[in-house]
Amino acid sequence: MEEVPKILVEPPGPKARELLERDQRVISPSYVRFYPLVVDHAKGALLYDVDGNVYIDLNSGLAVMNVGHGHPEVLKAVKEQADLLLHYSNTDFYYEPSVRLAEKLVEITPGDFRKRVYFGNSGTEAVEAALKMARWHTRRQYFIGFIGAFHGRTLGSLSLTSSKPVQRGRFSPLIPSVVHVPYPYCYRCPFRQQFPDCGLYCVDFIEEWVLNKYVPPDEVAAFVIEPIQGEGGYVPPPRGYFERLRKLADKHGILLIVDEVQSGMGRSGKWWAIEHWGVVPDAITSAKALGGGLPLGALIAKEELMDWVGGSHASTFGGNPVSCAASLATISVIERENLVERAAKLGEEVKKRLVDAMSEHPLVGDVRGKGFMIGVELVKDRETKEPAKKEAAEVMMRAWKSGVAVITAGVSTIRIAPPLNIPEEYLWKAIDIILDKMGEVEREKGLS
Repeated sequence: MEEVPKILVEPPGPKARELLERDQRVISPSYVRFYPLVVDHAKGALLYDVDGNVYIDLNSGLAVMNVGHGHPEVLKAVKEQADLLLHYSNTDFYYEPSVRLAEKLVEITPGDFRKRVYFGNSGTEAVEAALKMARWHTRRQYFIGFIGAFHGRTLGSLSLTSSKPVQRGRFSPLIPSVVHVPYPYCYRCPFRQQFPDCGLYCVDFIEEWVLNKYVPPDEVAAFVIEPIQGEGGYVPPPRGYFERLRKLADKHGILLIVDEVQSGMGRSGKWWAIEHWGVVPDAITSAKALGGGLPLGALIAKEELMDWVGGSHASTFGGNPVSCAASLATISVIERENLVERAAKLGEEVKKRLVDAMSEHPLVGDVRGKGFMIGVELVKDRETKEPAKKEAAEVMMRAWKSGVAVITAGVSTIRIAPPLNIPEEYLWKAIDIILDKMGEVEREKGLS
């Protein structure tokens, strides 16, 4: 096994800096880069930059490369399909790869009812499709979203997104009739309560203070929610939450749409994160890891919900045959290599290691997550829970310069989302480096 990480020159090296200068002249400044990593190529769980440095990847290309970079089975499927057909618009004609993938998604998503699949190119497109489908089917206009959510940046999905003000600033008016309620973020409960003594008041709040006060429940099309908040800080809800939300939705005929763009495809230790709570949603949105590294998004919903007519929604590139082939190969790898189970097992071990480390690292306020979707929230003080935003950024930067590609989420959370098949040796080495860099920051801040 290759000796990694390997830092030959302090990043960003000379070749990286040259490309950064070119990038600044021609690329939109609306992009946010966590640090100046210029990737040349990648293999498995390793990234190689243009200056020859080698990093352990705990990002998976933003939770996309669930089976690692350059998996032979995925590459083979892409090459074979590319030789046959690159594109001919699945929304206007037919081909087999999209049908095969839809059949597979119907099989592996929760619910033993008939389903249909809409294909787009990304997570935000999948969410847009879900919004349009819900309005078409229910003839209702309202949506209830959740504070801290990230569903995308196109105007429809952005209307639900509420992760950072900069994402919404100066883009209003967005689509009307979207109401936000608190997400069950137990570590920072907006109601200043403690689980389980709270009795899941966050669900009662929706009915008592939203549906009973100003949003007519018979005009609400859907709840749209991440089963584990991603960009909001890798936040899972407490036990019982989704069962209560499902009952509330059923009481008022409101659809439950779960956004599994980041949490799906085995990342949480289940095929779909919602399965951790035994709740069956009416629709699921998927993207990121779904395409195995190629652009692909999907909306999987109960058959009766997709009663929209031909021409009401479509996408020229949605269900591209090469992307579908990559997706089918990715699913096959996850199944054959038991990566869902592996993520569940190793994820628990990583969490335990991090929880055990709290005694040595006062910056760590909370460790949470499911499978390989783990958040480590850093705070300046465990009593006040003041976010350690600068410290989290410093830990991230030092880890990167030491050969671990890891990023933050929320205000001050280190997110750990490696490929599901990352070699254990690399995984534990990366965790050790992160903790080591955390210790450096703590000592310099006088926290140790």
